Amino acid sequence: MSNMTKKLYPVTGMHCAACAGNVEKIVKKQEGVESASVNLAAATLTVSYNPDIVSPEQLKEAVMKIGFDLIIDEDNPVQEKEEAEQSYYEQLKRKTIVAWVFALPVAFMGMFFMNIPGINWWMLALSLPVIFYSGRSFYINAWKQARQRTSNMDTLVALSTSIAFLFSLFNTLYPEFWYHRGLEPHVYYEAATVIIAFVLVGKLMEEKAKGKTSVAIRKLMGLQPKTARVLKEGKEKDILIAELQIGDEVSVRPGEQIPVDGIIAEGNTFIDESMISGEPIPVDKKPGDKVLAGTINQNGAFIMTAEKVGKDTVLAQIIRMVQEAQGSKAPVQRIVDRVTAVFVPTVLAIAVLTFVIWMIVGGVDDFSYAMLSAVSVLVIACPCALGLATPTALMVGIGKGAEAHILIKDAVALEQMRKVDTVVLDKTGTVTEGRPVVSGWLHDAGWLNEHKGILYAAEMKSEHPLALAIIEALKKDGEHPAIIDSFESRTGRGVVVTRKGKTYWAGSRRLLKDFGAEVSDLLKGMVGEYEKDGKSLVYFGEGSTLLAVIAISDKIKDTSVQAIKQLKESGKYIVLLTGDGHLTAQNVAGEIGADRFIAEALPTDKENVIKELQNEGRVVAMVGDGINDSQALARADVSIAMGKGTDIAMDVAMVTLMTSDLLLLPKAFKLSHKTVRLIHQNLFWAFIYNLIGIPVAAGILFPFYGILLNPMIASAAMACSSVSVVLNSLSLNWRKL
Repeated sequence: MSNMTKKLYPVTGMHCAACAGNVEKIVKKQEGVESASVNLAAATLTVSYNPDIVSPEQLKEAVMKIGFDLIIDEDNPVQEKEEAEQSYYEQLKRKTIVAWVFALPVAFMGMFFMNIPGINWWMLALSLPVIFYSGRSFYINAWKQARQRTSNMDTLVALSTSIAFLFSLFNTLYPEFWYHRGLEPHVYYEAATVIIAFVLVGKLMEEKAKGKTSVAIRKLMGLQPKTARVLKEGKEKDILIAELQIGDEVSVRPGEQIPVDGIIAEGNTFIDESMISGEPIPVDKKPGDKVLAGTINQNGAFIMTAEKVGKDTVLAQIIRMVQEAQGSKAPVQRIVDRVTAVFVPTVLAIAVLTFVIWMIVGGVDDFSYAMLSAVSVLVIACPCALGLATPTALMVGIGKGAEAHILIKDAVALEQMRKVDTVVLDKTGTVTEGRPVVSGWLHDAGWLNEHKGILYAAEMKSEHPLALAIIEALKKDGEHPAIIDSFESRTGRGVVVTRKGKTYWAGSRRLLKDFGAEVSDLLKGMVGEYEKDGKSLVYFGEGSTLLAVIAISDKIKDTSVQAIKQLKESGKYIVLLTGDGHLTAQNVAGEIGADRFIAEALPTDKENVIKELQNEGRVVAMVGDGINDSQALARADVSIAMGKGTDIAMDVAMVTLMTSDLLLLPKAFKLSHKTVRLIHQNLFWAFIYNLIGIPVAAGILFPFYGILLNPMIASAAMACSSVSVVLNSLSLNWRKL
């Protein structure tokens, strides 16, 4: 399909893995939909569709048919979803309170006053509000699911409680039916009401806990101002962010958050960009400089021109990326999805089988036991814990990563990272600063301080990257460019200038030879050392006399050595990969302690290196800038981009280290290990709970120990299992990376 669009929409009304599976199934059935994925914990649908064939409105209509809703408003979906969730939470709270107010007296009567004449009528009257008000949504949703030939948690709750209630109602209205057969009519109003009360408590606690899993998104959303001060015809006017247009002039005062991405038109200021770049030092901004939404203006008022608004800002892209990552599925989740797709029908079959076996073995006398056991199986098997085990852990893990400036694009990366045993590092911009700096300065005979100004002026006119390093070094020393009479650029060699009748030059060794100059014995030793270290050398002289040699290198970041040490301690094999020469690569590899290095590598060579390592049986993570290394990144098992601000290579890599600090890399691996461990813990408890709970509920212990699981206890256990899984996932928030 061509013209495919990928969107993320919030879904409301989902309670269990089967709910999520049914929404996914119905959306996939729509013509024009290429793929659909629902995340229960994030309550989102990620869908790829052809807008020429199917519209968001049609997708919403399809989802509503099976009892759920889709928020398709793209301007403010997060806020709308939060309002819907808050409204649902309040409604759930009211239903839970009503359920317990009436269920407790029913349970009390059922336990202690069963033999009082007319008590069944009192229990019936008190059960009605629980069944028809508190439990109403279970029956409506179960009916909607049945009409679509699907089932979910609501199906299990509706069946179990309606069976218990209708059986009790029959026994209240027609007790003679049993008396004529020599049997005592029993009622189970307490089971029906307490099951609904416990399930509602579980859902209430679940909703509250699930809300905490998306704390990272809410923090990021909080960085977006709600209004902007726009200049129209010389007057300032506050408008909503959604109303801002590209090209609008926006006034920003000290202490305010910048509303959109744009360019400063008037004024100078310092801006705190730590929320994007992680750098704590405010950045000096002047007219023509870019500013980003959500960053904080410190001490100067300015006017900016809006360049990117709404969903196109860098902050909005980051929010969208975190949301999509939280909504994506890890491989283990896809296995769980397949299990839960057949889970509810299997449970229904087990419940029927339980009833049949009880009736065959015990006969009519054991009818009550048969019914209670079947009801217990239906209640205890609700697959909430199973459905929440993976997505809640992923949401918390990805959210924690975002707070630490580690942006994870896909849940697959989070699961895959723990398997990585080899880390391939690009040199420039990853291990090193990515920009050349002056690292050594040798003066020869005849050097005068005034020569600095001449060198400054010469390099100002050069377009070579090394010239910028020299200019920055001279600027730091407080130097100013001298006035020169003429300038000539010699391609591949350097620059030549004249001043007061004298000729000065700055450039490569070839330019040194062009002017017949030589490196004196005094400097030869040091120049040799610089060359051995792989540093770039710029020679500066007057006529045939060498005045100075400037050594320039791409400085290794302060944190790179420490980060690589941590990676090696955790058992990672480190490979340095660079397009630079052998000497430079060897020197940098030695400084950082890499196990292996590959020099003079072109983009295709880099990809081949990754292939070779994978052929050796290694699981490879490639760390690069995300653009020059795109082939290697695409080939690696896990791709990690270094990025600052607008340079974040979101489209290339699975993971982006926003601050370009390699110390985040060991943290990312630790986060992967901890998140996957959480997923395994959650799945273990969810599966074990069902594996043990269902046979016990079916009455397997009754012939040996006389133990029969009460449906009320089954519903309490089911609620506890779901909440414990969510709370276990949230525990990651309090663990250090």
